[in-house]
Amino acid sequence: MSGFFIVLAVLVICALAAVALMGAIRRRDVDSATGTLTRETRQRDRAARKQEAAAVVTAPTGAEVERSAALERVGGGTIATTDDVSPPAVFVPPDPETYGVTRRQFLNRGVIAAFGLGLTAFGVAIVGFLWPSGGGGFGSKIRVGSVADLKAEIEKGNGFLYKPEGRMWLTNYPAAAMPKAEQVYSAPVLNSLKAGIAVMYQKCPHLGCRVPDCKSSQWFECPCHGSQYNQAGEKKGGPAPRGMDRFATEVNGGVLVVNTGQVIQGPPIGTNTTGQEAEGPNCIGAASGGHSG
Repeated sequence: MSGFFIVLAVLVICALAAVALMGAIRRRDVDSATGTLTRETRQRDRAARKQEAAAVVTAPTGAEVERSAALERVGGGTIATTDDVSPPAVFVPPDPETYGVTRRQFLNRGVIAAFGLGLTAFGVAIVGFLWPSGGGGFGSKIRVGSVADLKAEIEKGNGFLYKPEGRMWLTNYPAAAMPKAEQVYSAPVLNSLKAGIAVMYQKCPHLGCRVPDCKSSQWFECPCHGSQYNQAGEKKGGPAPRGMDRFATEVNGGVLVVNTGQVIQGPPIGTNTTGQEAEGPNCIGAASGGHSG
């Protein structure tokens, strides 16, 4: 739940930053629109208007044209001409500051856009880091496989099956032990036990060492400090404060699903629902005697 509130806070911060950026862009555009016409530009505009006014041509009237034609026929005059005409006005290109986007505006917008892009990428990275995993790895629900196939793999592994993606051990659990198991274990643990499979977390409850299996004794035996557990993960010896921890399990349509995000504490010392004893020599040897207090 705390992760959800963190993600929500990050999203709110990103939204406020986006609003602030848009406001800054609008203010810069308005500021840059003030005073863009320089004094030199205004002077050129006035000169151009004067040249246009001087270039207006006064056309002769019809009577003047007829009189000139008559004088020309008798050789006493010339064709009427217009008044003195000024040369055409020189083309003056418009000032770049009076139209389009100025260089100042372009640079300002570029800096703000780069800052906004970086802030957005940072926000997305934080959300992606805090967003819960979609599944498929440790800390999520894992579809381990069909119960029948898992039991066959356990038999093939001489009583033990390790699943590294879930950091878990799987062993066969006898149906005859279920009456005792129902008095010790909670429903999420019983789901797999009823299907005939015990699911244990690989870590020793003592100091967190990974507990390996011992093929000769058919127990789990921790090499760090000598804690021992039967195939059901129930403590048989050593300094561990309880049996091996469990995961919440489900069996849907004959498929075992293990929730590795929900760890359940192992059974208390003295629990022995299966009655299994060591079936051969212990793998840790003298370590069990030196640390089994």
